[in-house]
Amino acid sequence: MLNFVLFGPPGAGKGTQSEKLIEKYQLIHISTGDLFRAHIKNQSPLGQRVSALIAEGQLVPDEITIAMLEEEVDKNPNAKGFIFDGFPRTVPQAEALDEFLESKGSSIAGVIALDVDQEELTKRIAQRQIETGRVDDQADKLQKRIEEYFSKTIHVLPYYEGQNKLSKVNGIGKIDDIFADLSAVIDKY
Repeated sequence: MLNFVLFGPPGAGKGTQSEKLIEKYQLIHISTGDLFRAHIKNQSPLGQRVSALIAEGQLVPDEITIAMLEEEVDKNPNAKGFIFDGFPRTVPQAEALDEFLESKGSSIAGVIALDVDQEELTKRIAQRQIETGRVDDQADKLQKRIEEYFSKTIHVLPYYEGQNKLSKVNGIGKIDDIFADLSAVIDKY
């Protein structure tokens, strides 16, 4: 199984690039954001809890996020691999993901970080907010999400760097050029 973590702050292009990677490599895309939005839309008890947290710009607790990811992986026993998007966001989440995948006889092959500066992120998300109206893209909540990324989530990168699994790709430029750079990293595996 070929598993990757696509890493980057809100607005880095993880969703856009994941779509292209899924098509090329036949991997299953697991986006914690998409999982949360599905639970919220379905008004599940979990979705109601997640809704309140996201509306405040807070991160969903590890145990909820990990349980949802494990459920999603288990739904796809014949997958060629997974792209994890928006997870892990903390070192304990990364350790939990490693343990879970190991229990399945698998592991994370590589972590690809999309490098995008804060000015570009703000511009992209403002545009996405106009196009989609996502509640978590509103300016006040977005600022919390970006701060959360740069104060907490960024610390996951050294964890994977210590395992020699980290690659960085410039996330600014034409979508197809960024995709070519991502593909070059994945093709090494």
